[in-house]
Amino acid sequence: MVPTLIRDSFVGRLAYQLSGHKYFSYPEEHPDYIVPEKYLSEGKVSDFDKVEIDEGVPSNSSIDSEQAKPQDENIIVTWDGDDDPDNPNNWSFSKKAFVIFQVSFLTTSVYMASAVYTPGIEQIMEEFQIGEVVATLPLTLFVLGYAIGPLIFSPLSENAAFGRNAIYIYTLAIFVILQIPTALVHNIAGLCILRFITGVFASPCLATGAATVADIVPIPYIPVGLAAWSVGAVCGPSFGPFFGSILTVKGGWRWTFWFICIVAGFSLVFLSFTFPETYAKTLLYRRAIRLRGVTGNQRITSEGELENRNKTARQIAIETLWRPIEVFIMEPVILMINLYIALVYSTWYLFFEVYPIYFQGVRGFTIVELGCTYLATIIGVVITASIYIPTVRQVFTKRIFSGKGVQPEVFMPIAIVGAICMPVGLFIFGWSATTHTHWIGPLIGGAIFSAGGFLIFQTMFNFIAGSFIYVGSIFASNNLFRSLSAGCFPLFGRPLYNNLATKEFPVAWGSSLLAFITVAMIAIPVLFYLNGPKLRARSKYALHY
Repeated sequence: MVPTLIRDSFVGRLAYQLSGHKYFSYPEEHPDYIVPEKYLSEGKVSDFDKVEIDEGVPSNSSIDSEQAKPQDENIIVTWDGDDDPDNPNNWSFSKKAFVIFQVSFLTTSVYMASAVYTPGIEQIMEEFQIGEVVATLPLTLFVLGYAIGPLIFSPLSENAAFGRNAIYIYTLAIFVILQIPTALVHNIAGLCILRFITGVFASPCLATGAATVADIVPIPYIPVGLAAWSVGAVCGPSFGPFFGSILTVKGGWRWTFWFICIVAGFSLVFLSFTFPETYAKTLLYRRAIRLRGVTGNQRITSEGELENRNKTARQIAIETLWRPIEVFIMEPVILMINLYIALVYSTWYLFFEVYPIYFQGVRGFTIVELGCTYLATIIGVVITASIYIPTVRQVFTKRIFSGKGVQPEVFMPIAIVGAICMPVGLFIFGWSATTHTHWIGPLIGGAIFSAGGFLIFQTMFNFIAGSFIYVGSIFASNNLFRSLSAGCFPLFGRPLYNNLATKEFPVAWGSSLLAFITVAMIAIPVLFYLNGPKLRARSKYALHY
């Protein structure tokens, strides 16, 4: 497993190219490789070193030769049988688990950056002589960067010439480098600009992580794989304030960004040497280039190459920029789902504002003690995931293997449970957060709230994946809307809670307002559970079962 991981990693591919294919070579290049008969021709064998100059761009000779041939004469490269070891679906369980761990670790390390500096907001206010709302802008702009990045990077990752690996590594490298000026900046304008740019380059793992899991996990196990990956995604924002509080006390707010630089830098090195390409079209794209070099048969091509050749700039622009907006504004079902997930996501970020208001302002917790309170949400997510994974395996995976039909609405009962947990957690937090009751009450409420959010994210995303075509565009529209919404919510979080506070219950009515909204939104998963097939039938983007 290790040799192939290194061979298919970014560093392995780089060494392969720079050495003229001497190091980390592929089976097709070995002397004992027997070329399948369908790839052979009587043409002159090309110089292999000239054929694959750049793994991201096909050679000119390849393009000219193939364009001169009729379309039906192309020889499409496929996997060498159902048990081809290069097919990501055939990787061993340990290799798949390792790849999912890598993506989850990357997602956690990047997601921590969103709120890691928030424990140092008072230091930033004092140093830059600004108000609290302005000091919160770097958080808002970082999340807004999440909204913009996937519109560019997600379509690129689904282009066979690029694939997942290169997008991850290049954007992560820029993200790491940008932490340096962010830690050294001396004005709030510079901090805001840098945070927005880093948010853009932090986004690929958040938007493409699920696609990477789907690349290597068979359909019956996709909900299980996504749950394992998303534990890191959901826990990341809570880890940020935890580590940020310790770093702010010990080294000041600038050390929060040095910390992210170190963690993300380690992730960059780790992935550069061990993270393989997972996108099947990219793997076959590269195999086609190698086979053309070995055989000299310029009719050899791949599905990904044909797609690139047949797409115009206008088609690419439509897929990248317009389709996510079109499916959002033209489809009521997708609109309802996006509104619901955006509300959950925004409430999640807004809810984090109540922790310092109560635990620090009312109960007198230190900054480090405040950071520890965020661990309650992590505990809630981990416990819920340990229950959710075997449950979804029972109601989805086993039913598929038994030959029973599975409709997307199978996830809705779990979504309803999550929808109920969210307001319950908010009510418990708000009305147990008094000056005289034990502080464990609000933490229990926070854990229940995070459990509900985790269940909603999992089930609604699985419902989207099983209900519609153009899933990538739908997820991009969902990411755009929820990030735009969530980025703005923290700006009015503290005024909301302070204006609704009473002496006895300082955060009760603010939390209750959010709870009442989430209670009203329970109707959405209930509606999908009762009338899901009818609603999907009205959508022109729906899959038909």
